[in-house]
Amino acid sequence: MSAAAKQILADHPEPKSEQLLPPDLPAPETLPLDQPHLDPSEPEAKQNLDHHEEKEGKVEEAEEEEEEGECGFCLFMKSGGCRESFIEWEKCTEEAEKNKEDIVEKCINITAALKQCMEAHFDYYEPILRAEKAAEQQAIAELKKEAMEKESKEQDRASSDSDQK
Repeated sequence: MSAAAKQILADHPEPKSEQLLPPDLPAPETLPLDQPHLDPSEPEAKQNLDHHEEKEGKVEEAEEEEEEGECGFCLFMKSGGCRESFIEWEKCTEEAEKNKEDIVEKCINITAALKQCMEAHFDYYEPILRAEKAAEQQAIAELKKEAMEKESKEQDRASSDSDQK
C-alpha cells in the first residue's frame, strides 16, 4: 500500500462495527468472505482462521517491505499494468550487474517486452515514455553534434596539411 493511501486510511479510519449498529444489537462476527462460516469454538475452524490470518499478515509484511526501500520510479512502474514485466526487467538487470554482464545484451528481450507493455498501457506510462523519447532525441542530437565536430576537425587537419605542402 502506498504511503499516500496509508495516510488517507490513517486520517479517515473505518468506523467500528459497534458504531454502525444500534446499541441494542450485538456486533456481527467478522470472517473473511472467502472462508465458510464455521463455529469458532471448533478446533478445525480456529486452525483455518489462524492460517488465514497468518497468510494475510505475511502478504501485508511482504508488500510493506517491498515498498519501504523502493524508489518512486519503481513504485510508479509497479503500480501500473506492467508490474510483472517491470519486475522481470528489474531481476534481469540486477542479475546482470551482479554477474558483471552487459545489461543491454542480457536484458534486450525483457526490455523490449516491458516497452511494448508500457506502450499498450500508454495512458498510465505516458510520462515515462515521453521522458524516454526526449532523452533519446537529446542523445541523437549530441551524437550528431559530436560527428559534425569530428568531421570539422578532420577537414581542418586536411586543410592545414595541404597548406603545408
